[in-house]
Amino acid sequence: MTTSARTKRDVPHGRKARPGSLWSRVDERRETKRETLRPAAEPPPRRPKFRWVVEAILPLTLLAAAGVAVSLPESLAFEARMALFGFAFATVLWSTTKLNSAYVALVAVMLTIFMGGASQEELFDSLASDVVWLMIGAFVLGGAMRLTGLAGRLTGLVVKRAKTVRGVFWMITTVLIPLSFFVPSTSGRAAVVMPVFNSISESAGDKKITRALALLMPTVILVATISTLIGAGSHLIAIDLLDEISGESISFAQWAMWGVPFGAAASYISCGVIMKMFLDKGRLDREFRQKRRDAGEAAPFSRNEEVTLFVLLAMVGLWLTEALHGVEIATVTVAGALLLTLPAVGVMKWKDGLKAVSWNLIIFVGAALALGNALIKSGAAQWIIDNLFALSGITGIESTFLILLVIGFISLTSHIYMTSHAARAVALVPPFCIWRGAST
Repeated sequence: MTTSARTKRDVPHGRKARPGSLWSRVDERRETKRETLRPAAEPPPRRPKFRWVVEAILPLTLLAAAGVAVSLPESLAFEARMALFGFAFATVLWSTTKLNSAYVALVAVMLTIFMGGASQEELFDSLASDVVWLMIGAFVLGGAMRLTGLAGRLTGLVVKRAKTVRGVFWMITTVLIPLSFFVPSTSGRAAVVMPVFNSISESAGDKKITRALALLMPTVILVATISTLIGAGSHLIAIDLLDEISGESISFAQWAMWGVPFGAAASYISCGVIMKMFLDKGRLDREFRQKRRDAGEAAPFSRNEEVTLFVLLAMVGLWLTEALHGVEIATVTVAGALLLTLPAVGVMKWKDGLKAVSWNLIIFVGAALALGNALIKSGAAQWIIDNLFALSGITGIESTFLILLVIGFISLTSHIYMTSHAARAVALVPPFCIWRGAST
């Protein structure tokens, strides 16, 4: 303890204790005694010294098994073996480690190239794909909606019309479904509705309602991704691989026509199930009143919000009418992103637009496309369909309904061992497309 910190009761008659004096030594002993009696803080848990060795056993074992498996079939060409091992390498690390998914995908592509399973051009062609540019433009659009507050305003305008807790849940579901048309990232959509979640949970003042709402929002955000082509990166990967294999594609309007009914039905069913399981009738029928209003909701639209809304509606209109004007949705999206960042006209600076882009996801999608193309061009995808589906008996099924059930079962169970949507698209789309072409 320093001299300035002592009180008068520590030193008789208010005298200052000189360093090395009797009173100074008494103070030091008192401080030492206090430190001894003070309860010792619990030491942080120590990680096992060789924990990394234990964590590496499973992926290394699986990689060794994959290496042996791809070396056994005599009918598999060398290039196909290397492409298959490169994909197995990525799948194992995605499923059993905490490594960044984009980093793993890029390492797997480079490994495949060096082993001779793919050409160098495949990686760079994949990164230059229209899918990548579509995602970049869509992220800029989503960033503009968040920055201007347009997304939060539109969400709040709809939610505040609800009169009961039940109505709030239905309104939230109704808002989240079309939001997948404008914000291409699930995490981005979650960020948009987070202020609304905070406002509703504060107004409700009930832990059970807050818990049910916390389950509803991520559930609908994930389920509603099927509604639109830009709802998830895996959709874009599937479209690109479909075009690579068969020369066919699915337009934005076609996807919406097929996806919106399914996505809406699944979202509303999920909402009903969550309310049934976690809330009683008394809570659902409780009158809902917001304690505070977002000032931005009551104020007129700002100039930036109006510009963003105009660009958004124009982009969606051009996406839906691609067959009429012939301008691809990726080109429309990039043009809209440039307009939103145009000096003196746009709503955000160019550098802010770049910050809104999830570059980690962009690299992941590009590398995943390269892995998928390597499976196709090397013949590995054809080998998978000739063997795996033959063993499962799917090739002998004549009923289209049963075939769809088998495909659905394979796709659903793949969530267990392959946690990434994009990885599942890379793994399943090439074999299914090749099998469909062979069956027709």
